[in-house]
Amino acid sequence: MTNNWPLLSIVTFLPLLGALFVLSIRGEAAIVARNARNVALLTSVATFLVSLLVWVNFDSNSADFQMIDQARWLPGYSIVYKMGVDGISLFFVLLSTFLTPICILSAWEAVQTRVKEYMIAFLVLETMMVGMFCALDLVLFYTFFEGVLIPMFIIIGVWGGARRVYAAFKFFLYTLLGSVLMLLAVLAMYFDAHTTDIQVLLGHAFPAAMQPWLWLAFFASFAVKVPMWPVHTWLPDAHVEAPTAGSVILAGVLLKMGGYGFLRFSLPMFPLATHDFMPLIFTLSIVAVIYTSLVALVQKDMKKLIAYSSVAHMGFVTIGIFTVQVQGVEGAIFQMLSHGVVSGALFLCVGVIYDRMHTREIARYGGLNSRMPVYAFMFMLFTLASVGLPGTSGFVGEFLVLMGAFQISSWVAFFAAFGLILGPAYALYLYRRVVFGKLVHEDLKSILDLSPREIALFVPLVLVVLWMGIYPSSFLGPMHASVAKLINDYQLVKTAADQAPSSAQ
Repeated sequence: MTNNWPLLSIVTFLPLLGALFVLSIRGEAAIVARNARNVALLTSVATFLVSLLVWVNFDSNSADFQMIDQARWLPGYSIVYKMGVDGISLFFVLLSTFLTPICILSAWEAVQTRVKEYMIAFLVLETMMVGMFCALDLVLFYTFFEGVLIPMFIIIGVWGGARRVYAAFKFFLYTLLGSVLMLLAVLAMYFDAHTTDIQVLLGHAFPAAMQPWLWLAFFASFAVKVPMWPVHTWLPDAHVEAPTAGSVILAGVLLKMGGYGFLRFSLPMFPLATHDFMPLIFTLSIVAVIYTSLVALVQKDMKKLIAYSSVAHMGFVTIGIFTVQVQGVEGAIFQMLSHGVVSGALFLCVGVIYDRMHTREIARYGGLNSRMPVYAFMFMLFTLASVGLPGTSGFVGEFLVLMGAFQISSWVAFFAAFGLILGPAYALYLYRRVVFGKLVHEDLKSILDLSPREIALFVPLVLVVLWMGIYPSSFLGPMHASVAKLINDYQLVKTAADQAPSSAQ
């Protein structure tokens, strides 16, 4: 029955419809704010339920794009509106639709000014995120990819902290600069292949001399989004100044756009350049894993510590992607999904006590286990998932990435494993300082434990973390065929290129 429905277009544009509805709300300020919250939450929950239909109707045995929805857009230029998902993009769509209602619910009481505009910004952001993961036309992808910047810029710049304008402009300029180079690459690809259809481009052999330039142009954009060292400096500022929900969606989904871009474009479209630039990626990733973990250890602000830990975790992800091994790539995708849920949950944990005490300074806390036992349990679970405890989502991705890395280079795997040592160091340092110890600050003696609304925020995240850790095959299964095809196509091109000089002789 659902085969006749344009499910992907519905999932993409339903939040935009909700945003238009919120825009039309009129009346007294209190009534407008209440109705805006209700409409935004209902819309985002409905979008998530529709996205579950995408998963239900997905054929796990097929490596092809599925549920394709296509329409004429710019026919004179062979540019079409085309949407579809495969095993690589499916769970990123679900991650986006899963975290959005949690973000909206987390801002229920925290955001009291311009509530209507805040909800509109989040719903527009959801449309851009989902559309980017579904787009099967290069121009359409670029439109959504850049469209994400606008609502996120507004969320940080309007509802952020004291230095919100600086952080918002830094975020915008860093990401825009890389994207300009990607736009030039898109034009070059169009003039070479005479199409922007991603399905066609995946089968198009770009000239060997052209591939390094195209790869570097895309790398400039995706490396900033990941973010990779040394273009990561915008992330701590953006996280510290963003409202809690902004940090959740930034860490949960926006950082995954770079990793997804590498998987969708860099590996399959520029395989020769990918092989040549592997040492560069491994070097930058290892520096990110070790250096940003050490930087996280000396942070005094909770959000900054988690932000630097995100850079370290994403360094692990890029190692997995560029091993171009099934285990490594599947591990990288799984790690991105896990990090999206776990880091989002950790930022929510910070937001909970920030809403009560209005400070994120680690030294201002301590002994919360005696006053907030439920909170202490939730925080502990997500901290352990972050450091890769077996039975949680964090373990599976790290284990698979290391398996893939060992097949490429034992040295890469050895240095990557430092992240498994440093990760628990900074994560448990944060947890011990905040939750354990004596309750010495007088104002903490009256702090309240989680409210029913806050518990409702954390329960779905807890269930997903445990589900991914205990039953990972339910996530690895649907992505396997697409990942295997990606690796196989890459190996065929590489083998043909290796044999070309010998056959010429």
